Amino acid sequence: MDKNRILPKHIGIIMDGNGRWAKKRLLPRTAGHVQGAKAFRKCARLCANKGIECVTFYAFSTENWKRPKDEVNSIMKLFGEYLDDALETAGDEISIRFIGDPGPLSDELKEKLRYVTEQTAKNTRMILCIAINYGGRDDIVRAARKIAAQGTAPADITEDSFSQELDTAGLPDVDLIIRPSGEQRLSNFLIWQAAYAEYVFMDVLWPDFGEKELDAALDEYSRRNRRFGGV
Repeated sequence: MDKNRILPKHIGIIMDGNGRWAKKRLLPRTAGHVQGAKAFRKCARLCANKGIECVTFYAFSTENWKRPKDEVNSIMKLFGEYLDDALETAGDEISIRFIGDPGPLSDELKEKLRYVTEQTAKNTRMILCIAINYGGRDDIVRAARKIAAQGTAPADITEDSFSQELDTAGLPDVDLIIRPSGEQRLSNFLIWQAAYAEYVFMDVLWPDFGEKELDAALDEYSRRNRRFGGV
């Protein structure tokens, strides 16, 4: 690990490979999600300890509802369990917020989201952002609808004003996207916010993602020459 490496302000992590992790071990896919939840908790704390300002985890996409009902139920159950102890995990350091459309979630989950967000809002060490029922295109469409409903004149719409209507309003744009599992695509994750992000794809499955992999991704980011269209 390079102690002088340049850290990203905002990391986006696509937690991919839970099902394949379970399949390799002849276990049900739900077992992979259980291990994936453990990796998520560990990675969130690692990011805070390494001085990352904000990290967004892709927990459940707008497309994931297409999965088998028992798998979806298992994911939502794990998410609810995380929310039950989220305040203990956050302590007085981590602010937790959520992006995505909460509409399809159960009333119980929606109340937990509200409570956790409210109770951790004043924490300043790191922002932990969880994307639940999130899709990048859906985020953009919902932002456009808000602007249309406000009656904003087309000429008054700017990139900055549009960004303020997205779910990530107030957060820095993503500097680094990490995707384990060997897949090399964005999968509708933060597609506006990742316009100038660096991408690091890794062959490890998400339940096996740990400090070694995070450090490798951060070191790779630090080696990149980020020009933002310049020279």
